[in-house]
Formats: sequence, structure tokens, C-alpha cells
Amino acid sequence: MIQAAKSKSTKQISEYFGKNVFGPKAMAQYVSKEAIKAVNESRNTGQPMDMKMANQIAEGMKNWAIEKGATHYTHWFQPLRGSTAEKHDSFFEPTGIDTGVELFSGKALVQQEPDASSFPNGGIRNTFEARGYSAWDPSSPAFIMEKASGKTLCIPTVFVAYTGEALDYKAPLIKSTNFLTKAASDVCQYFDPNVKTTKVSLGIEQEYFLIDEELYHKRPDLVFAGRTLVGNMPAKGQQLEDHYFGSIPERIYNYMTDFEKESFKLGIPLKTRHNEVAPGQYECAPMFEEADIAIDHNSLLMDVMQSVASKHKLKVLWHEKPFKGVNGSGKHNNWSLITDTGVNLLSPGHSPQENLQFLTFFINTIKAVHDHADLLRASIATAGNDHRLGANEAPPAIMSVFIGSTLSDVLNRFENAKTDAKPGRVSEKTISVYRIPEILLDNTDRNRTSPFAFTGNKFEFRAVGSSDHCANAIIVLNTIVGEQMKKFKYEVDALIKKKVSKQVAIEKTLIGYIKASKKIIFEGNGYGEEWVKEAAKRGLSNIKTTPYALDAYNKKESQAIFVDNKIYTKKELEARTEIKFEDYVLKIQIEGRILGELAKNYVIPSAVEYQKKLVDSIEGLLRIGHTKAECKAMLDLTKEISKNINAIWSNNAKMTEERRKANLIDHADKKAKAYCDKVKPYFDTIRESADKLEELIGNDVWKLPKYRDLLFLK
Repeated sequence: MIQAAKSKSTKQISEYFGKNVFGPKAMAQYVSKEAIKAVNESRNTGQPMDMKMANQIAEGMKNWAIEKGATHYTHWFQPLRGSTAEKHDSFFEPTGIDTGVELFSGKALVQQEPDASSFPNGGIRNTFEARGYSAWDPSSPAFIMEKASGKTLCIPTVFVAYTGEALDYKAPLIKSTNFLTKAASDVCQYFDPNVKTTKVSLGIEQEYFLIDEELYHKRPDLVFAGRTLVGNMPAKGQQLEDHYFGSIPERIYNYMTDFEKESFKLGIPLKTRHNEVAPGQYECAPMFEEADIAIDHNSLLMDVMQSVASKHKLKVLWHEKPFKGVNGSGKHNNWSLITDTGVNLLSPGHSPQENLQFLTFFINTIKAVHDHADLLRASIATAGNDHRLGANEAPPAIMSVFIGSTLSDVLNRFENAKTDAKPGRVSEKTISVYRIPEILLDNTDRNRTSPFAFTGNKFEFRAVGSSDHCANAIIVLNTIVGEQMKKFKYEVDALIKKKVSKQVAIEKTLIGYIKASKKIIFEGNGYGEEWVKEAAKRGLSNIKTTPYALDAYNKKESQAIFVDNKIYTKKELEARTEIKFEDYVLKIQIEGRILGELAKNYVIPSAVEYQKKLVDSIEGLLRIGHTKAECKAMLDLTKEISKNINAIWSNNAKMTEERRKANLIDHADKKAKAYCDKVKPYFDTIRESADKLEELIGNDVWKLPKYRDLLFLK
């Protein structure tokens, strides 16, 4: 295999971090203080910027970008297809036959009209209605993307239809963040009137596989489906657990340092890199950022990683389960709330008052997950993640919360305390809670089997799939916690109006939530069959497949929580759910077609070729006097090969017929369920026969690279 050149960079990261970002340092050099103030006001208030100020920003941004070598600009957005989108326009405009000038106006900065006709829309618009709008998001800084020999100024934007509905992830994400921060800030007033606002903090750990690019292109299933549809594990896989945190192979190390350098230039604050559990699997993780920017950076990081991989003759696999028999990949979302006074609301404090504030946000988050567990499950539902959830390296499809033994004990003691006991000194400005124990930071274990685990000062939503767009999960999480905060404040205020003291009102409400949410808390092994049985006894859902998980979006209570809080309109929510069903259908449909192609063009021809060699060998042995008894092993082998060829051929025909029937169904949800229940089961049946043939057939004849070649890079 080709060995990439070692990185020659000796600069400290701090010397070039953010060099390709139009952040505060760059703005201070190219834009007036008045214009910078206008940008900050627009970020903080969400109000449109005056066009005069927009023109100043655009001029400064253009000059900065051109000095950096950029020739084009683009509105960079995240449509509902799971990847980023961009349409490049040149700064250059001709002024005559052989003259021209570089221009970039405030109007071009603030709004563009990309063709929206080919992006997923869920029935919001007709194909012939091509117009859509991308609008600048000043809260996320512009950046320069370097690819090949070109540099492009990328302006993060939202993307909406001509009729106003959001067609991207960012617009509803911003709405959900604003909704939660307002609700959380209102609750903070019980504890600290100085809090004016809060922000959602997010750190996204990204797992991925790397394989050799040459081998990748020899596997149609990897190229078109992102996962291997046939293939056996080699004798040695991950069972010795010798890959996790092991020494990073030199070729991979060179790749990592290169994509990290490009990421640092773009202001992505990567902190961690390491080998993951499975051979060929790795992870990187950034520092925590505001959620909106963290999600932008994760999308950008995936673009950078794939682009840099090609320079090293590597291919990044984002699929949640690209290889059967080894761990899949997730995207762990570490989520918390931070006040503008610098307090992490999910971090235990040093005083009873601080700990009551912590318990307020801690318990309300648990209550939100309890009340909307099915919706949270729906937020991570994808065809790829169905393969991962419930396997022996990922959280199960059952939504539960892990908090650790210490905090479980704290909640038990808090619940059983008498709320009418005489408290310490209480005023309207402070709360003295003598019953609240000291809670040490980071005194909880890390439960890898939990989909939603508390890890000291944050919740880690581990169940998100590695290829998924994090906005799906965070929009739901923000919304359900924001809704719960609203309910909490309403209930506490109602008690206060009845002359109940503020402290007692808070305690009584929280104790009620603890009692109501106990069944969602689970401290044990989420991988075990015992938990499946226990969860059923508790009445918790175990929705294993995407088409059935997505039904949660269509429930009246789910629609109400999004529509009433202005995260989505009813039309937007229905459209997005439709897109999710359609996406599932398309992915299973593509996998079915590829599996049929593999069977007919690779697996069966390999089997026939090898069988012919056996037959020729048997005939030769019989001609020179061997008996059939002496050729029994080879004769049995030819029969076994025929048996599996016939099984593949027969089951592929049945699968094709089921696809045909499913394609006749009009409703996206019913079609998705037909693909799930009727088509997808044939994948395992066909694979079983194909994998058996791989075991039987000689390496010189088998036409597909095997797992041992794919997983163990050279």
C-alpha cells in the first residue's frame, strides 16, 4: 500500500489556530467597531442587520478572503440529506472586454437564492418550484475552505423554502436552542437574579473507520451503501482488545495530524485522538463549544476528514456498522447548560444552595427524558443506527438514564426528606437548603451501555449514530428539556402563589418529578438480556427499527411540543418525518440492489469458478483410478457450494419481489415498514449463504477483498 509522507509541520497549534476563520481577530483588522457591534447585536437578538452595516462586513470579509487567496464565495448550509451544500460564485465581475473587479455586497452576504428543487423537502414544495433562500447566520463565523488548488470563502447560513419553511438542520436548531436557553434562564432566577441568559454547551466525540482506498473501490457495498453486506470476520478481530488505546499506526498517525492541522486552521478545537475498540476504528473529540457552532464544526470536520483521507490513499467510513462482528461507531453528544455568569447548571456546587440549583436542572432533564423517551429514540433513528443499537458495543434501543450510585442515593434521600421541615434562613434572593448533601464533581462512573448517561457535569447522549447529523438529536433534547423547564416554573410559581415558600415549592415539585421518573433510571448493564426483560416490566419502549421509532414524531403530543414552542410548524414537522421515512426506504432499497449485484456478479461467479475447479479435479482423480469414496470430501464440498448458490439465487428472487410489492405502496411510513419487515430480513438470509461460500472458496478465486484485508491496514 502507498505510504503517505510524514507531516513536516513544527509550528505550535496556537500559531495557526483559526487562521482561516473570519473571527473576532480578523474582524478587528478589516471591519469598523460600529459594524462589529452590529454583528454582535444581531447574534444576541436575532434581529436582521442594517444593510449599511452588512455592506461594511461584506467588504471587510471579501478583502480578508482575497488576501488569503480566495477567489470564490459560497453560502454553506446543511440541507436535510445529511451532508453540507455549497454553490460557488466568483468575486470577479467584468467591467469591460478585458477589465474587471472583485466585488461582494452586503446583499450577497446576507441572502442568496440557491436552486432548492433537488433537495429533500418532504412534500413542502413542487419540483418545478426551484427557488429557495439561504440566509447568513452571523453567530457562526465565516471560514475559508482549502481544497486542491482553490480557496473558497464559506458563509454559514440557514436554508428555507420560497414559502418560508426551513429546509435545513440549522434553522430549527437555532430555534430550539433559543427556546431552551430562555426557559432555563427563567428558572435560574430562583437562584441567581444576575443570570441574564444561558447557552447550550456541546462536545461531539466522533468515531470512524479507516480503510485503504484501493480496497474500498473493490467493494461495491462499501462504495454505495457504506457498509459490507457480505463478509466474515477473520480469526482475530477485536476479541483480544489490543487495539483500544493502542499505539496509533504510523500511516494513520500521519493522516490524523494532517486533518487536525486543517481543522485547527478552521477553528475546530480538536483535543483528543485515539484508537477505538475495533481494528481499523478511531475516534477524535473537540473541546466543548456552543451547541450551534459545535454542530457546524462537526459537519465541517467530516468534510475535512474525508478530503484529507484521499491524500493518504485512505477512505473514512462513517456508517454505524460497516463490519459485521466488530464494534460499530457512534457520535457521543456531551450536553450541558452554562449561564452567562459562568456556572455549569449540571455541575454540582460547593453549597446546599448551589446543589439545589444543580438538582433542579438535573432532575428536570431526567423528567424530560422520561416523558419523551420515544421522541428521543426517534431523534437517533436511521437505517445505519438500527444495526448498532443493542449490539455489544452500543447503547440499546431502550431509552434510559444512568446517574451513578452516588446521585441515586442523593435523589433517594432528597425524595424521602420532609419538605415541610423548617428550613434555614430563606429570603427571596437566596435559598439555604440544609438537607442537601455535598455532591462531589465527577463522582459518577461512565456507563458505556447507557444511551443517556450523566458523567459528572454533563449528560452524554451516546446513542447518536456516527453518520447522523447531530442536530436531529439536539433539537429534540433542547425542546423536551425546554418544555420541561416551562412546566417546572409554572408548577413552582403556582405553589408560590398559594403562599408556599420558594424553597418548599421547588423541593415539592422536584420530589414529585423523582417519583414520576424512577422507571427511566437504570444503573446496570444495558447490554444484558435481563435489562430487556426488566425494561418491559417497567413499561419502557424497546423500539428496535427506524420506521417504528419515527412514529413518535407523528403523535399529537410530539407535534404539540414542537409547534406550540415554534420549533417547527406542523407542515415542517410532517415534511421532515416524511423525509426520514423516505431516507430509510431509499437506503434499504439501495442495499437490496447492491446485495443482488454482489450475489450475481461476485459471489455466485466465484462459487461456480471454484466448483468447476473441484469438478475438474474430481474427474481427473476418477480417471486415474480413485474411487468416489476417496473423493467424498470434494464431492460433499461441491454439493455444499450448490446448496448455498441455490439459496442465494432463490432468496434474492424473493427479496426482489418484496421490493417490487413495497414500491407499490404510496404512504412513506407504510412503505418504510414494508421494507423493514419484508425486504430487509432477506439481507441476513442471503448473507448467511454468501458468507458460508466465502469460508469454502479459495482465496485465489474469491472476488471481494476480505475483512482481514479491510480492517488491518498496511
